[in-house]
Amino acid sequence: MVVVHAQPVPLTRNLVGRLSATRSADVRARVAGVLLKRLYVEGSDVKAGQPLFQIDPAPLRAALDGALAALAQAQASATNAHIAAQRTRELAPSGLVSRSDLDNAEATERSTAAAVEQAKAAVGTARINLGYATVTAPIAGRAGQQGVTEGALVGQGTATLLTTVDQIDPIYVNFDQPAVDIERLRRAQAAGDVTLARGKQVTVQLTLADGSLYPHSGTLDFLDVSVDPATGAVALRGIIPNPDHQLLPGMFVGVRLKSAEVNRAFLVPQAGLQRDAKGAYVLVAGGDDKVVEKRVTVETLAGADWIVTAGLADGDRVIVSGTQNARPGATVAAVPAETAPENAAAPTDIAARARAATH
Repeated sequence: MVVVHAQPVPLTRNLVGRLSATRSADVRARVAGVLLKRLYVEGSDVKAGQPLFQIDPAPLRAALDGALAALAQAQASATNAHIAAQRTRELAPSGLVSRSDLDNAEATERSTAAAVEQAKAAVGTARINLGYATVTAPIAGRAGQQGVTEGALVGQGTATLLTTVDQIDPIYVNFDQPAVDIERLRRAQAAGDVTLARGKQVTVQLTLADGSLYPHSGTLDFLDVSVDPATGAVALRGIIPNPDHQLLPGMFVGVRLKSAEVNRAFLVPQAGLQRDAKGAYVLVAGGDDKVVEKRVTVETLAGADWIVTAGLADGDRVIVSGTQNARPGATVAAVPAETAPENAAAPTDIAARARAATH
C-alpha cells in the first residue's frame, strides 16, 4: 500500500499540437533577369544577408551606368545655368538686361537643379536594382528547396518565388485547449484550490511520435482572446528550444501543458484507483487494518499517478495490490512494497509503496 500525504501538485494537461517555424520568409526575385546560379546548399542553414541566388547583373549594371551618365549631364546643365543666372544677376542693376531675362535665367537655374536631384534619385534606384541581382536571405534559418532552375527568367511581371527560409530554433508548437477547461481552472483559483501560473511559469513539454519525451521544455508564448465557435477551444502557442533541429515544422507532437498547481492534492498510483458506476474510489487500510472504501475526486494523471483533490485524508494508507480480494470491512495485513529503483520515475512525496495481503 501507499501512504499518501497532501501536497502541492503541478497540474498537467495532455494535448495534441503541431509544430511551425517561428519565422518564415519567402525569397523572391525583386528584379527581372536570368537566374545564373544557386549559391547555397538546399536544406542547409543560412545566415541573414547570406547570398542565395545570382541574377544576371549585366543589364542592371548597364542601367546604372546610363543613370550615372544622365546625372553627369544634368549636373553640367545645372552648372551652366547657374553661371548664366549669376551673370544676369550681376548685370541687372546696371539695366543692361531686362527683368524678364533675369527671371528666365533664374527659372532655368532652378529647373536644372531639380533635374540633378531627379537624376540622383534615378542613380539610387539603379544601384538598388543592381543590388537585388544578388538575392540574399532575409532572415537566418534553414533554406528550402530551389523553386526555379538556372537559366530561368525570373521577376518578369511578378516577384518569382525562389525558395523559403524557415527559422526553426526556437520553434512554435500550436495547440488548442477546451475553453471549459480554462474556465474551470479560473473558478478553482478563485476558490483557492488552484494557483494558476503566469507568463514564463507556464511550461510546455513535448512528447514525440515514438512516445519519447523531448529533452528541452519551453514556455507558453501566446493565448488567444477568443474561443473558436466550431471547436469550443482556445488557441495556444508554445515556444520550444530546438538547438539540434530535431523538430521540424508540420510535425504532430504531444503537448504536456503545466499551467497550474493544485494547492492540496494526493498522488495515488494508477493501480490503487478503481471506478464503478458511481465514479472513482480507493480502498484504504484503516487504523484497525480494516478496509474502508473512499469516494474520491480525480483531477488528471501526473506521470504514473492520479491527482486526487478530494476524498482522502493526510496519512491514509491506500491499497495498491491485492485489491481484487480486498472488500470493505475485511481485515488486511499491510506489507511495505519494494523500494523503487533510484532511476525509476517514482513520486518523491509518497512515503512508501506497499502491497496488501488479505486473510
